[in-house]
Amino acid sequence: MMNPLLLTDFYKTIHHICYAEGMTKLVSYWTPRMSRKENMNKVVMFGLQPFLKKYLIEYFNENFFKVPKENIVAEYKRIISRTMGESAADTKHIEALHDLGYLPIQIKAIEEGERVNIKTPMIEITNTHEDFAWLVNYLETFMSCNIWQPMTSATIAYRYREIVESYYNKTVDKGEIKRACGDFSMRGFSSIESAEASSSGHLLSFIGTATIPTIPYLEKYYNCNIEEEVVALGTPSTEHSVMCSYGVDELKAYKTLINDKFPNGNLSIVSDTYDYWNVITNILPKLKEDILSRDGKIIIRGDSGDPVKIICGDKSALEGTPEYKGTVELLYEIFGGYVNSKGYKVLNDKIGTIYGDSITVERCEDICKGLEEKGFAVSNCTLGIGSFTYQYNTRDTFGFALKATHAIINGEEKFIFKAPKTDTDNFKKSQKGMCYVYRDGHDILYKDQLTIGEQESLQDNMLKTVFKDGILVKEYSLNEIRSRLHSNKF
Repeated sequence: MMNPLLLTDFYKTIHHICYAEGMTKLVSYWTPRMSRKENMNKVVMFGLQPFLKKYLIEYFNENFFKVPKENIVAEYKRIISRTMGESAADTKHIEALHDLGYLPIQIKAIEEGERVNIKTPMIEITNTHEDFAWLVNYLETFMSCNIWQPMTSATIAYRYREIVESYYNKTVDKGEIKRACGDFSMRGFSSIESAEASSSGHLLSFIGTATIPTIPYLEKYYNCNIEEEVVALGTPSTEHSVMCSYGVDELKAYKTLINDKFPNGNLSIVSDTYDYWNVITNILPKLKEDILSRDGKIIIRGDSGDPVKIICGDKSALEGTPEYKGTVELLYEIFGGYVNSKGYKVLNDKIGTIYGDSITVERCEDICKGLEEKGFAVSNCTLGIGSFTYQYNTRDTFGFALKATHAIINGEEKFIFKAPKTDTDNFKKSQKGMCYVYRDGHDILYKDQLTIGEQESLQDNMLKTVFKDGILVKEYSLNEIRSRLHSNKF
């Protein structure tokens, strides 16, 4: 495993030489500086705890402090001297850190599960030993590449939850809203680690996922246990290879799957392999009694076409055709159902539908709206959210950055800040001095330009110590985070 002090950008390795003489303390803040997403002006604080446990504690201990110092120095010098030159390969600061034997860093953060306003600092990081002010921003890259993804995915998942919850309140008597959206994104990620982090963010707002590794990830880093609580649930499902194995005789395929392979329980069947509308209008009616007599639900899954039109119907199609009616209306005609107390139609509980291709926040709202307008409860359809939603993002989706704002130089406190004149939108402008983060109604705001003493005198600062000198000081459970995010209604 690589020395953690090499898990950074090249330019970080010379900053200990470049800082102003006499600097003994540096304070920096992690902040979402903007939103590139409509109706997402708050970011979910989530994903710091795994970074602290996995990297700042486990990884640093095993791959730095427990490794002989000469090995650490040799590895560092070999890479830096041959890529940046001998003058850049100074190791005195690294040797001093190894001799110290722990990470002299303090991290304060807003509680995980809080929704934080754009431009409000979420995390504060500083050094606890005056010889290691250089270490504060050295950790920026290491931290950033681990925490922006879970925060971003958790924020987007919360927006999906807001949308479906508003329509559930309008159209559903009772329904497991936590299963309204599943995570289908794993295959679209660049690594298992990214998929775990992203899916864990999804699972703050929902419980459905196809990403198995996120379960042990959450159990390890967020104190949960699937034997004692619902962490995540999967659904037995077919894929196209299964359906193709039966050839074009789709009646045989469905009859075998429904009666022989999965005679009990829920089964999702991908249904567009050949002719989606034929499956619904010709094959399912022939299997109606088989489906209604099963102990469980058959879930029809579309996987191509316009998701809104496939589920809700296409108003531009010929009236009366399957395309015009859409999946939910057709299934209601075949299998029936009932009208709930809010006046919306609910499918027979033996049949349902799911759509998991190219779902976006906008399409989610359009599907919910389309079902409501047709008089159907939105619980009739589940949505699978894939990498089109969760992978098409970057650190800049919410403008995350760690910027230094306060220093002690030659014993004097200094407010330091970044305010480029060429940054006409003030996107890159940083805070100044120490920051105080506070709640104001439904918002989480901040005040900056404070001295260390002024900040410490404010007892209700929402930035609380979670890590200090190599030790995890505060820990959160998945249940606690879900409850906080959804005001104890998860």
